[in-house]
Amino acid sequence: MSDFLSSLPLFSPFVEFAFMRRALAGCLALSLGATPIGVFLMLRRMSLAGDAMSHAILPGAAIGYLIAGLSLPAMTIGGLVAGLAVALLAGGVARNTVIKEDTSLATFYLLSLSAGVLIISLRGSSVDLLHVLFGSVLALDDPALLLLGAFASLSIVALALGLRLFVLEACDPSFLARISRLSPLAHYGFMVLLVLNLVAGFHALGTLMAVGIMILPAAAARLWVCNVAPLLLLASATAFAGSLAGLLLSYHINLPAGPAIVLTLGAIYLLSLALGPLGPLASRWRSGWHFER
Repeated sequence: MSDFLSSLPLFSPFVEFAFMRRALAGCLALSLGATPIGVFLMLRRMSLAGDAMSHAILPGAAIGYLIAGLSLPAMTIGGLVAGLAVALLAGGVARNTVIKEDTSLATFYLLSLSAGVLIISLRGSSVDLLHVLFGSVLALDDPALLLLGAFASLSIVALALGLRLFVLEACDPSFLARISRLSPLAHYGFMVLLVLNLVAGFHALGTLMAVGIMILPAAAARLWVCNVAPLLLLASATAFAGSLAGLLLSYHINLPAGPAIVLTLGAIYLLSLALGPLGPLASRWRSGWHFER
């Protein structure tokens, strides 16, 4: 197989360079773990909330950076603590005050982003700041891949065990609260999975673009299928295909890998808007159909 790929100039980077293989493996882990979470974010109409949560991990990662530099364990633990704290605080404010959840998340997101950038700027350089904000998927090492694989495996198992709960909580949370006592578990369990995958995405794509591999493939897949199971599968496949194409573009055209991946996924979404059977163009075309007896 490697001989066949090496004979194809387009795919030869994955045969010749270990860092390209690691980057592809990291993107595969994110496609299997983070993208299904993005599907449920979309179903819950919380896509922008996911973007806010991706910035919420920044202060914790920045404190981990201050303590231990660019250390994978320190920045991971810091990001998890900060993300979970913001999720709990925003949820508590929304449930106990007149402030809605989107407004609560937006306020904490702004505070977290500003605090994280300030903390990194006090000690680090502009290169360190760019690394944290935009990630470095081409610099993934074996410990980072193990972390991404572990978070992806945990997410897959959790979604498989609680799929019905997550679907009900996404589509009709008030109904789930009436028929089951597991509604809080589904809500906060989903938020924990969201934070875990955002931290995983942070190591590869940075805080500013980690949510891109969640939302863009989910939105593109939604323009092709309706049912949840095919939606999850198609979104993950789209995420991996877009990541593969983005990595190849970054290598052959000398582009930054993270932005190339996200822009490729964005191009797939725009193509789905134009060609997808549930997109605006196809819907308008179908509305012109008429039947004669």
